[in-house]
Amino acid sequence: MRSELEEKTERIAEILGREDLSAVLLNAQHNFAWLTGGSTNGIDLSRENGAATLLVTRSGKRYVVCNNIEMPRMLAEEVSADDFEPVDFSWQKEKAVGDIALRKAKELVQGEIATDIPLFAGATPIENEIAACRYRLTSDELTRYRELGRDAGAIMSSVIDEIAPGDTELSIAAKLRSAHARHNIASVVTLVAADDRIARFRHPVPTANSWKKTLLMVTCAKRFGLIVSLSRIVCVGDVPDELQRRTEATAFVNASMADATRPGASGAEIYAVADAAYADQGFPGEIDLHHQGGPTGYKTREWVAHPQCSETVNLNQAFAWNPTITGSKVEETFITTENGIEVITATDGYPQIGTSINGREYFSPGILSL
Repeated sequence: MRSELEEKTERIAEILGREDLSAVLLNAQHNFAWLTGGSTNGIDLSRENGAATLLVTRSGKRYVVCNNIEMPRMLAEEVSADDFEPVDFSWQKEKAVGDIALRKAKELVQGEIATDIPLFAGATPIENEIAACRYRLTSDELTRYRELGRDAGAIMSSVIDEIAPGDTELSIAAKLRSAHARHNIASVVTLVAADDRIARFRHPVPTANSWKKTLLMVTCAKRFGLIVSLSRIVCVGDVPDELQRRTEATAFVNASMADATRPGASGAEIYAVADAAYADQGFPGEIDLHHQGGPTGYKTREWVAHPQCSETVNLNQAFAWNPTITGSKVEETFITTENGIEVITATDGYPQIGTSINGREYFSPGILSL
């Protein structure tokens, strides 16, 4: 049985053959995590590029290329020299010659060498082609993803138990990030909106605003490079009828999109389904106020559905649709399977809204009354 690394190397080699390339340098942090099965080349997490680069040739040979500062840690903690032959250079040389990694690669490989993201003049970036390699999750990735989804859902529940009206959005966000960190998870997107900010802003970066009645919490949680997304709404006391109506309508859109997310379906087709679902529920035009999400994985969204989107759904691909109707939002992460979708971020004990679409029942997060 092929290992995860071997399977992914073969996918890259196939791309290189199709594009008539000799090798590719993978430097983006998400691609490093993908190929290595969850390791990291990240130091400065504000950047897309990392501190070490992986070189993969059309024949399947693999190297790790980096300066002498990073190589000891790479080999001790991130990658094995049995899997990636080390090629290092002095940090002084790196500062003096910006494309030293490409020069080293050309010493090892004859022919054209590409990069994943734009790094060096003269090297063609092929991130779109590499992205397609990431879409179909391996069996090992599916295991890690399910564990991450389970933990992220449980963490959200634990934070809900810790917070109370009067807490600020900033303090709630801090608790959410801290709870994730205790499980080796980074909340790479943390949004919190209290009361009227839920309806005012689709991306509510937390502020000093204090929570009184209704609260929306959103996280994109990352571990071993993989990312899940989920949103939850809690309400003090009875849930207002209008909020319940809007959330049930949003759940209908979410279920409609989930039902349409089948292998071979295009992003444009799923967008059209969402557009019709909003209108069906009496909220035409809401789709214009926020994007609807898309596939996830090693990026929060690999692509976003829109009217001209030609990207298609794969089997064993992760998705996080995030439909919104002003004042409410529904979001879970699921995986496409041969038998439909598998939601991996469901929170035990949290209210669910069941929606029947084309004879199948889909469940979306409802509103928790405290």
